[in-house]
Amino acid sequence: MNLIIDVGNTQIKVAVFQEDELQYTIRFDASQFHLKLKEIFQKFPEIQFSILSSVKNVEENWGKTLQQKTKFLLLSGTTKVPFQNHYKTPRTLGVDRMALVAAASKKFSGKNTLIIDAGTCITYDILNRKNEYLGGVISPGLQMRTKAMHQFTDKLPLVEINKPLDFFIGNTTETSLQLGVLKATSLEIDGFIEEYKNKFEDLTVILSGGDTEILSKTVKNSIFAPSNFLLEGLNYILEFNKS
Repeated sequence: MNLIIDVGNTQIKVAVFQEDELQYTIRFDASQFHLKLKEIFQKFPEIQFSILSSVKNVEENWGKTLQQKTKFLLLSGTTKVPFQNHYKTPRTLGVDRMALVAAASKKFSGKNTLIIDAGTCITYDILNRKNEYLGGVISPGLQMRTKAMHQFTDKLPLVEINKPLDFFIGNTTETSLQLGVLKATSLEIDGFIEEYKNKFEDLTVILSGGDTEILSKTVKNSIFAPSNFLLEGLNYILEFNKS
């Protein structure tokens, strides 16, 4: 059994796989790491392998705990991956992007694929039909945009966007800010999709990430990835490194 750990900017997501089959998932805060890990190992004593992916610095004792209990892999820019990595600075490539590309290489093998991840930042990654990862784009996410307009002005309020918007003209400062951020982001995403479709034949477009639901009604021509898409990619990388 495989233990998959994804440390994000806000929460930790954990999954247990039996080869390719998902058995269990859970989310929790970093303060609960050791408690939840203990519970998972009690529930699944058959776990033998683990992988940890983190977009921020990881506490040293987390890795030590996993090394004691499993054959442990810390995902990094030097980890062997199931695709050809043509990124010129592989050591700086985000581990979350690596996991998403790995998932795409398994689920959409032989296809030109654009993976869009809408989270703290919005990332766009291209995997071609030859299983070559070419790179992509990094752009500010929804919350980053709202915070920027608030922090870099004296009077604009900080607004939240936590659901799709059903209006097309903002009639208050708050709704104007919300609409400006969401519409600009949607147009950006659609623009990138069209640009890449002109360059890559029969392009498959995958939309994933925490803000997917908010953007789902405004972004065109995309497939919404399952919520465990990144975890599946991490599991695929772990399986690939067993050989």
